[in-house]
Amino acid sequence: MTSTIPTTPLRPGGAQRLSAVLLDMDGTLLDTEGLWWEAEVAVFARLGHRLDESWRGVVVGGPMTRSAGYLIEATGAAIALEELSGLLNDAFEERIARDLPLMPGAARLLAELHGANVPTALVSASHRRIIDRALPALGAHHFAHTVAGDEVTRTKPHPEPYLHAARRLGVDPARCVVIEDTATGVASAEAAGCLVLAVPSVAPIPAAARRTVVPSLDSVDLGFLRGLCTD
Repeated sequence: MTSTIPTTPLRPGGAQRLSAVLLDMDGTLLDTEGLWWEAEVAVFARLGHRLDESWRGVVVGGPMTRSAGYLIEATGAAIALEELSGLLNDAFEERIARDLPLMPGAARLLAELHGANVPTALVSASHRRIIDRALPALGAHHFAHTVAGDEVTRTKPHPEPYLHAARRLGVDPARCVVIEDTATGVASAEAAGCLVLAVPSVAPIPAAARRTVVPSLDSVDLGFLRGLCTD
């Protein structure tokens, strides 16, 4: 994976142009994309169906309604969407109760943003019950606001989650950097008018206008994020 980290120095005044940092959760801050897939595989095995590995790239990063709906259609499982969503959340919670690893660099970056009083929000397609279970590992004090997928009318890839977070923080979306790991999340952030830092977890994400791609949060600090907002 090619890094596209800018090497040009910050321009004078650039530090003031970053208004907030909005962060995805699964696969971005928490190393949980694999756990979600494990949960999906286990639930469908109990239902008598085997998931194809190729489907993983389709469901990653998506809202529960899209991911679960796709798997029902792909397998032909005789189960209602609402019931399946509950089973998947239960199976995932069982896994994160045993282990909830953070992505490399995540804890350091959150601490740095908090120490510098940079407004941050957690913006996830996961349901509130999952976010609340994960917040202790992330440090709830690191976030001024959190947005769950079941608390908005339209979740990712629609821009509503990121627009909602920016409004709650009282900032211009164009002055926000969004950190995401999937194409679905990137589409949501870009549709909201935000700058995007992509840290791909399962599938590659190409660099583009107003989108920078890095292999890991280990290479990201506050100075780097401020540097993205100098154009």
